[in-house]
Amino acid sequence: MLIRYRKNYEKIAMGLLSFMPTEKELKKLQQTMKHYETNDDWQLFLWKEEEDVIGIIGVVLRAGQVEIQHISVNPSHRHQGIGKKMVKALKDLYPNHELKANEFTAAFLEKCGL
Repeated sequence: MLIRYRKNYEKIAMGLLSFMPTEKELKKLQQTMKHYETNDDWQLFLWKEEEDVIGIIGVVLRAGQVEIQHISVNPSHRHQGIGKKMVKALKDLYPNHELKANEFTAAFLEKCGL
C-alpha cells in the first residue's frame, strides 16, 4: 500500500533513500529530505506491506506530469515486483498525469514497460 510520507517515518525514509546511488552522502540525503518536506510539488510515498515499510518512491509534480525522482526497495525485498507495484499505485493516484522519469529512474521505468 502506498502511503504519504510523514515526519515520523523520517529514519525509515532516509534509510531507503540511501540505497539510491545519488543519495549515499549524508548531506545530500538530508538536502533531499528537506526538499520533500518543504516543497509542495515534491511528494514522497512509502510502500507498506503488513506492518513493514519496504519501499519508497519520490516524485516532483509538474503541470500534467509526475516525474519520478527516487525509487528504492529494501534489498531483502527486491526482485518481487515491489517497484512495479509502487509505480502502478502512483499511476492510479495520478490518473490524469503523464508519468516521467529522470536520468536515475529512467532505466527502471523502462524495465516496467512505461
